[in-house]
Amino acid sequence: MTINLTRRLMLTGAMGSSIAGAAACVSSVGAVKPAVAEAAFPPSAGVDPYLLGPPEGVALLSRNENPYGPAKSALDMIEYAASKGAFYTSRDAQVMLVEMIAEKNGVSPEQVVVTTGSGEVLSAIALIYGPNGPIVAPRLFWDTTALYAVNLGMAEIQRVPLAKDMSIDLPAIEAKVTDQTGLVQLCNPNNPTGLVSDAATLQAAVKRMATKTTVLVDEAYIELSDDPAANSCVPLINAGHDVIVTRTFSKIYGMAGVRVGYSISSAETAEKIRATAMSWSPSLSIAAAIGCYNDEKFLAMSRSKIQEGREMVNMTIDTLGLERLPSQTNFVYFKSGKEANAVQKAMAERQISVRGQYMDYNEWTRVSMGKIADVERFCKALPEVLGA
Repeated sequence: MTINLTRRLMLTGAMGSSIAGAAACVSSVGAVKPAVAEAAFPPSAGVDPYLLGPPEGVALLSRNENPYGPAKSALDMIEYAASKGAFYTSRDAQVMLVEMIAEKNGVSPEQVVVTTGSGEVLSAIALIYGPNGPIVAPRLFWDTTALYAVNLGMAEIQRVPLAKDMSIDLPAIEAKVTDQTGLVQLCNPNNPTGLVSDAATLQAAVKRMATKTTVLVDEAYIELSDDPAANSCVPLINAGHDVIVTRTFSKIYGMAGVRVGYSISSAETAEKIRATAMSWSPSLSIAAAIGCYNDEKFLAMSRSKIQEGREMVNMTIDTLGLERLPSQTNFVYFKSGKEANAVQKAMAERQISVRGQYMDYNEWTRVSMGKIADVERFCKALPEVLGA
């Protein structure tokens, strides 16, 4: 089976352009304000009004970006691609990236769909499965793309409360799933909690739920987990289970602004996703992804810097005697004892950007890892902000 990447297919929805991706990002994070739907990730009021990255002096620790990227291997390819910017994205380049992803994950190329960030492919999946029945998901998860379909009147989210330890309550989610469920959507590791689900428990639950409906596992942060191979649900796909896994270059690869993501699924499901995605990815994105995808030296450096910053934050929080969740991502979710929005405001006065309140978790703050100097600023400011 060959992958149909003709220009006609691309124009009718196989890939995503940078403009479409940027528009989708703005609409899903900033402009789309659900009138009724409960949102775990509401738009940030008055936060991060920057053109390209933070201005000088601002520690941007609110958006789970990785400032150590893009890798030089990606930047070199971006420079080359920019010199060819007069031309549409090469089909051969797209196929090369798809084949690289397929080889690394032990799947066939026709099972891989590349889009403008995982945001586009997640939005496409919501549009495909949302009309079939409710999307069952944890109460707290990265819901922006599911809400994309909700706000178009094409989906409903059934949120299941987290367990007492704030992990995803898999038995409770499984109990909600029926043959009328449109989709199950999980994040592993989860956002904003940073928690990884126990691999054996998660995979067993996903297998059972996939007998009733499609299960989507968003693995945006999987490369930052302690054991990415063991934690991933990709092996379930080749075992014949109705599972979709999505990944992104925005996190460990440090390319949030370059916009590359992908899904892995059955070939049949991949065809549906290609037909629903909006346009096609620009040359710069494809080239950058090709350049850095197997750059193990950069990935090791990136992971170590993120872990270093995370340990600094963990130590600060522990020293202050605060509660935190054991993150395996590039952010930490902790309970400060103060209103999260008040902590956000106080940090902003010190030119440090962190996330505010999610839903009714009013004392929980999420802080992302940035450059070590910026993480140090946060660690020094936290006792002041909390009056500790």
